Amino acid sequence: MSDNDILVPDVGTDSEVEVIEILVAEGDSIAIDDPVVVLESDKASIEVPANFAGKVARLSVKVGDKVKQGDPLLELSVVGEEASSQPKEKSAESQPKHPEETDHSASADTSKPSGTESEGIKEVRVPDVGGAEAVEVIEISVASGDQIVKDEALLVLESDKASMDIPSPYTGVVSDLKVKVGDKLSEGDLIALIQSEKSDSDVKDAGSDVSSGASSAKKGASAQAERVNQAEAKASPQPHQPVPIKSGQDSVHAGPAVRKLARELGVELDRVSATGPKGRIQKDDLNAYIKTQVQAAQSGQVAGVVNSPELPDFTKFGEIETRKMDKLQVLTARNMQSSWSNVPHVTQFDEADISELEQFRKSKKSDAEQKGLKLTPLPFLIKASAHALRDLPQFNVSIDLANQQIVQKHYYHIGVAVDTNYGLVVPVIKDVLSKDLWEISAELGDLAEKAKARKLSPADMQGACFTISSLGGIGGTAFTPIVNQPEVAILGVSKAQMKPVYFGEKFAPRLMLPLSLSYDHRAVNGADAARFTTQIAKYLSDIRELLF
Repeated sequence: MSDNDILVPDVGTDSEVEVIEILVAEGDSIAIDDPVVVLESDKASIEVPANFAGKVARLSVKVGDKVKQGDPLLELSVVGEEASSQPKEKSAESQPKHPEETDHSASADTSKPSGTESEGIKEVRVPDVGGAEAVEVIEISVASGDQIVKDEALLVLESDKASMDIPSPYTGVVSDLKVKVGDKLSEGDLIALIQSEKSDSDVKDAGSDVSSGASSAKKGASAQAERVNQAEAKASPQPHQPVPIKSGQDSVHAGPAVRKLARELGVELDRVSATGPKGRIQKDDLNAYIKTQVQAAQSGQVAGVVNSPELPDFTKFGEIETRKMDKLQVLTARNMQSSWSNVPHVTQFDEADISELEQFRKSKKSDAEQKGLKLTPLPFLIKASAHALRDLPQFNVSIDLANQQIVQKHYYHIGVAVDTNYGLVVPVIKDVLSKDLWEISAELGDLAEKAKARKLSPADMQGACFTISSLGGIGGTAFTPIVNQPEVAILGVSKAQMKPVYFGEKFAPRLMLPLSLSYDHRAVNGADAARFTTQIAKYLSDIRELLF
């Protein structure tokens, strides 16, 4: 038996890729082409197969490691012909061949390239695409006659799992493009022929490298790679001028990583000016676009106004007056637009039976008056929401896209939207679970008075995990509240109505409170939203749950 390394193959990028899954363990027996690890780049996830059979002697990587082409993934103990042939290749330096054999192998190797190879024509074929079959060509980035450099994207393939850029392995000119958009391809299919930019001296060096054995072949390959890189640097075209992509253009050229980032940031790519080859949008273009939007917002422009239709001259229709938006109105408009644009909103509607709660609340009216308080349904809603956040912690989070993580909160602060003469403000009740209904009612009254007097401090409006917007004192049956970022949910409350509810064999009049829960679908799924409103309804229907 002999130990052999399975190495990272060509994954179509010079950048490091991440090990996201290991499919074998030490001691496992595997066959040729069995997948051993899964790697992930910005473009695709790739299964790496074993190129010989044997037993896993040692794993060289773990999940989360960053690797590049040629790095060892694992050592394999190989039995049989594969084992006997591998050491011969490894020990070629220490076991010289007979002169005639050396000459024969050299001549045989140098005669292998086809006529097209000797003429500098290189074939580009579909690489390993993770075992997918019949992947579709969804975008072609070059045309016959185009000058390209190594690693420049030729086309984009899309499978059921991902879309991936196929880069050119050569610098040169596209002499013949063999595919078109819509074609179905499999691993090994011919994509294009490229007239490679390779000098005669490189060909000579390659021939001499082959005849000098395995060790000198490695050295020659390294030297040749360095020469090719230098040639590419000299042959690199002048920087591309930005190509503005106009809104409504049918085809936007961008790779999967850029498209994914644009989706996460809520950016329409047809609004981004491209600086890449042939109008291709790069990450730097996307970052530049976002920077200009942020600067525009900071200068006082409300997000979305730029794209709004031009207003007509209203004076043609009658008398008008204009009022300057104050700072709070501008800030509210900006935050609302940002939240609506960036958060995928879904609203869950439900009802809570508050018949017993209302009877209990009215029975405490005299106690409330003695304490100088007004016991409204809102403290019950605040308490019920905090209990529901504790029961379903996925609602007590924020999404940190910049660091690709979820922030889980272990405190329970509830914001309450308050309508004032100068706009909407959201003071926050802190540590709700540690307070009783009287304490919450007192604090709520104080914050409401401060809000109406414009005396709320920044600390009074910071730190909320969840917000309640109650229109119950005004009217309405349901509405869609906008999530108050960076929270992931908001509860809208409408006016309670007496309704007939069926119990056993008869209908009974019950006071039903409409609930509208809007949530960020990136953090919360529909089933959990239904559980959340059901949990709130449970607490409101039996207030004993809130008292303990």
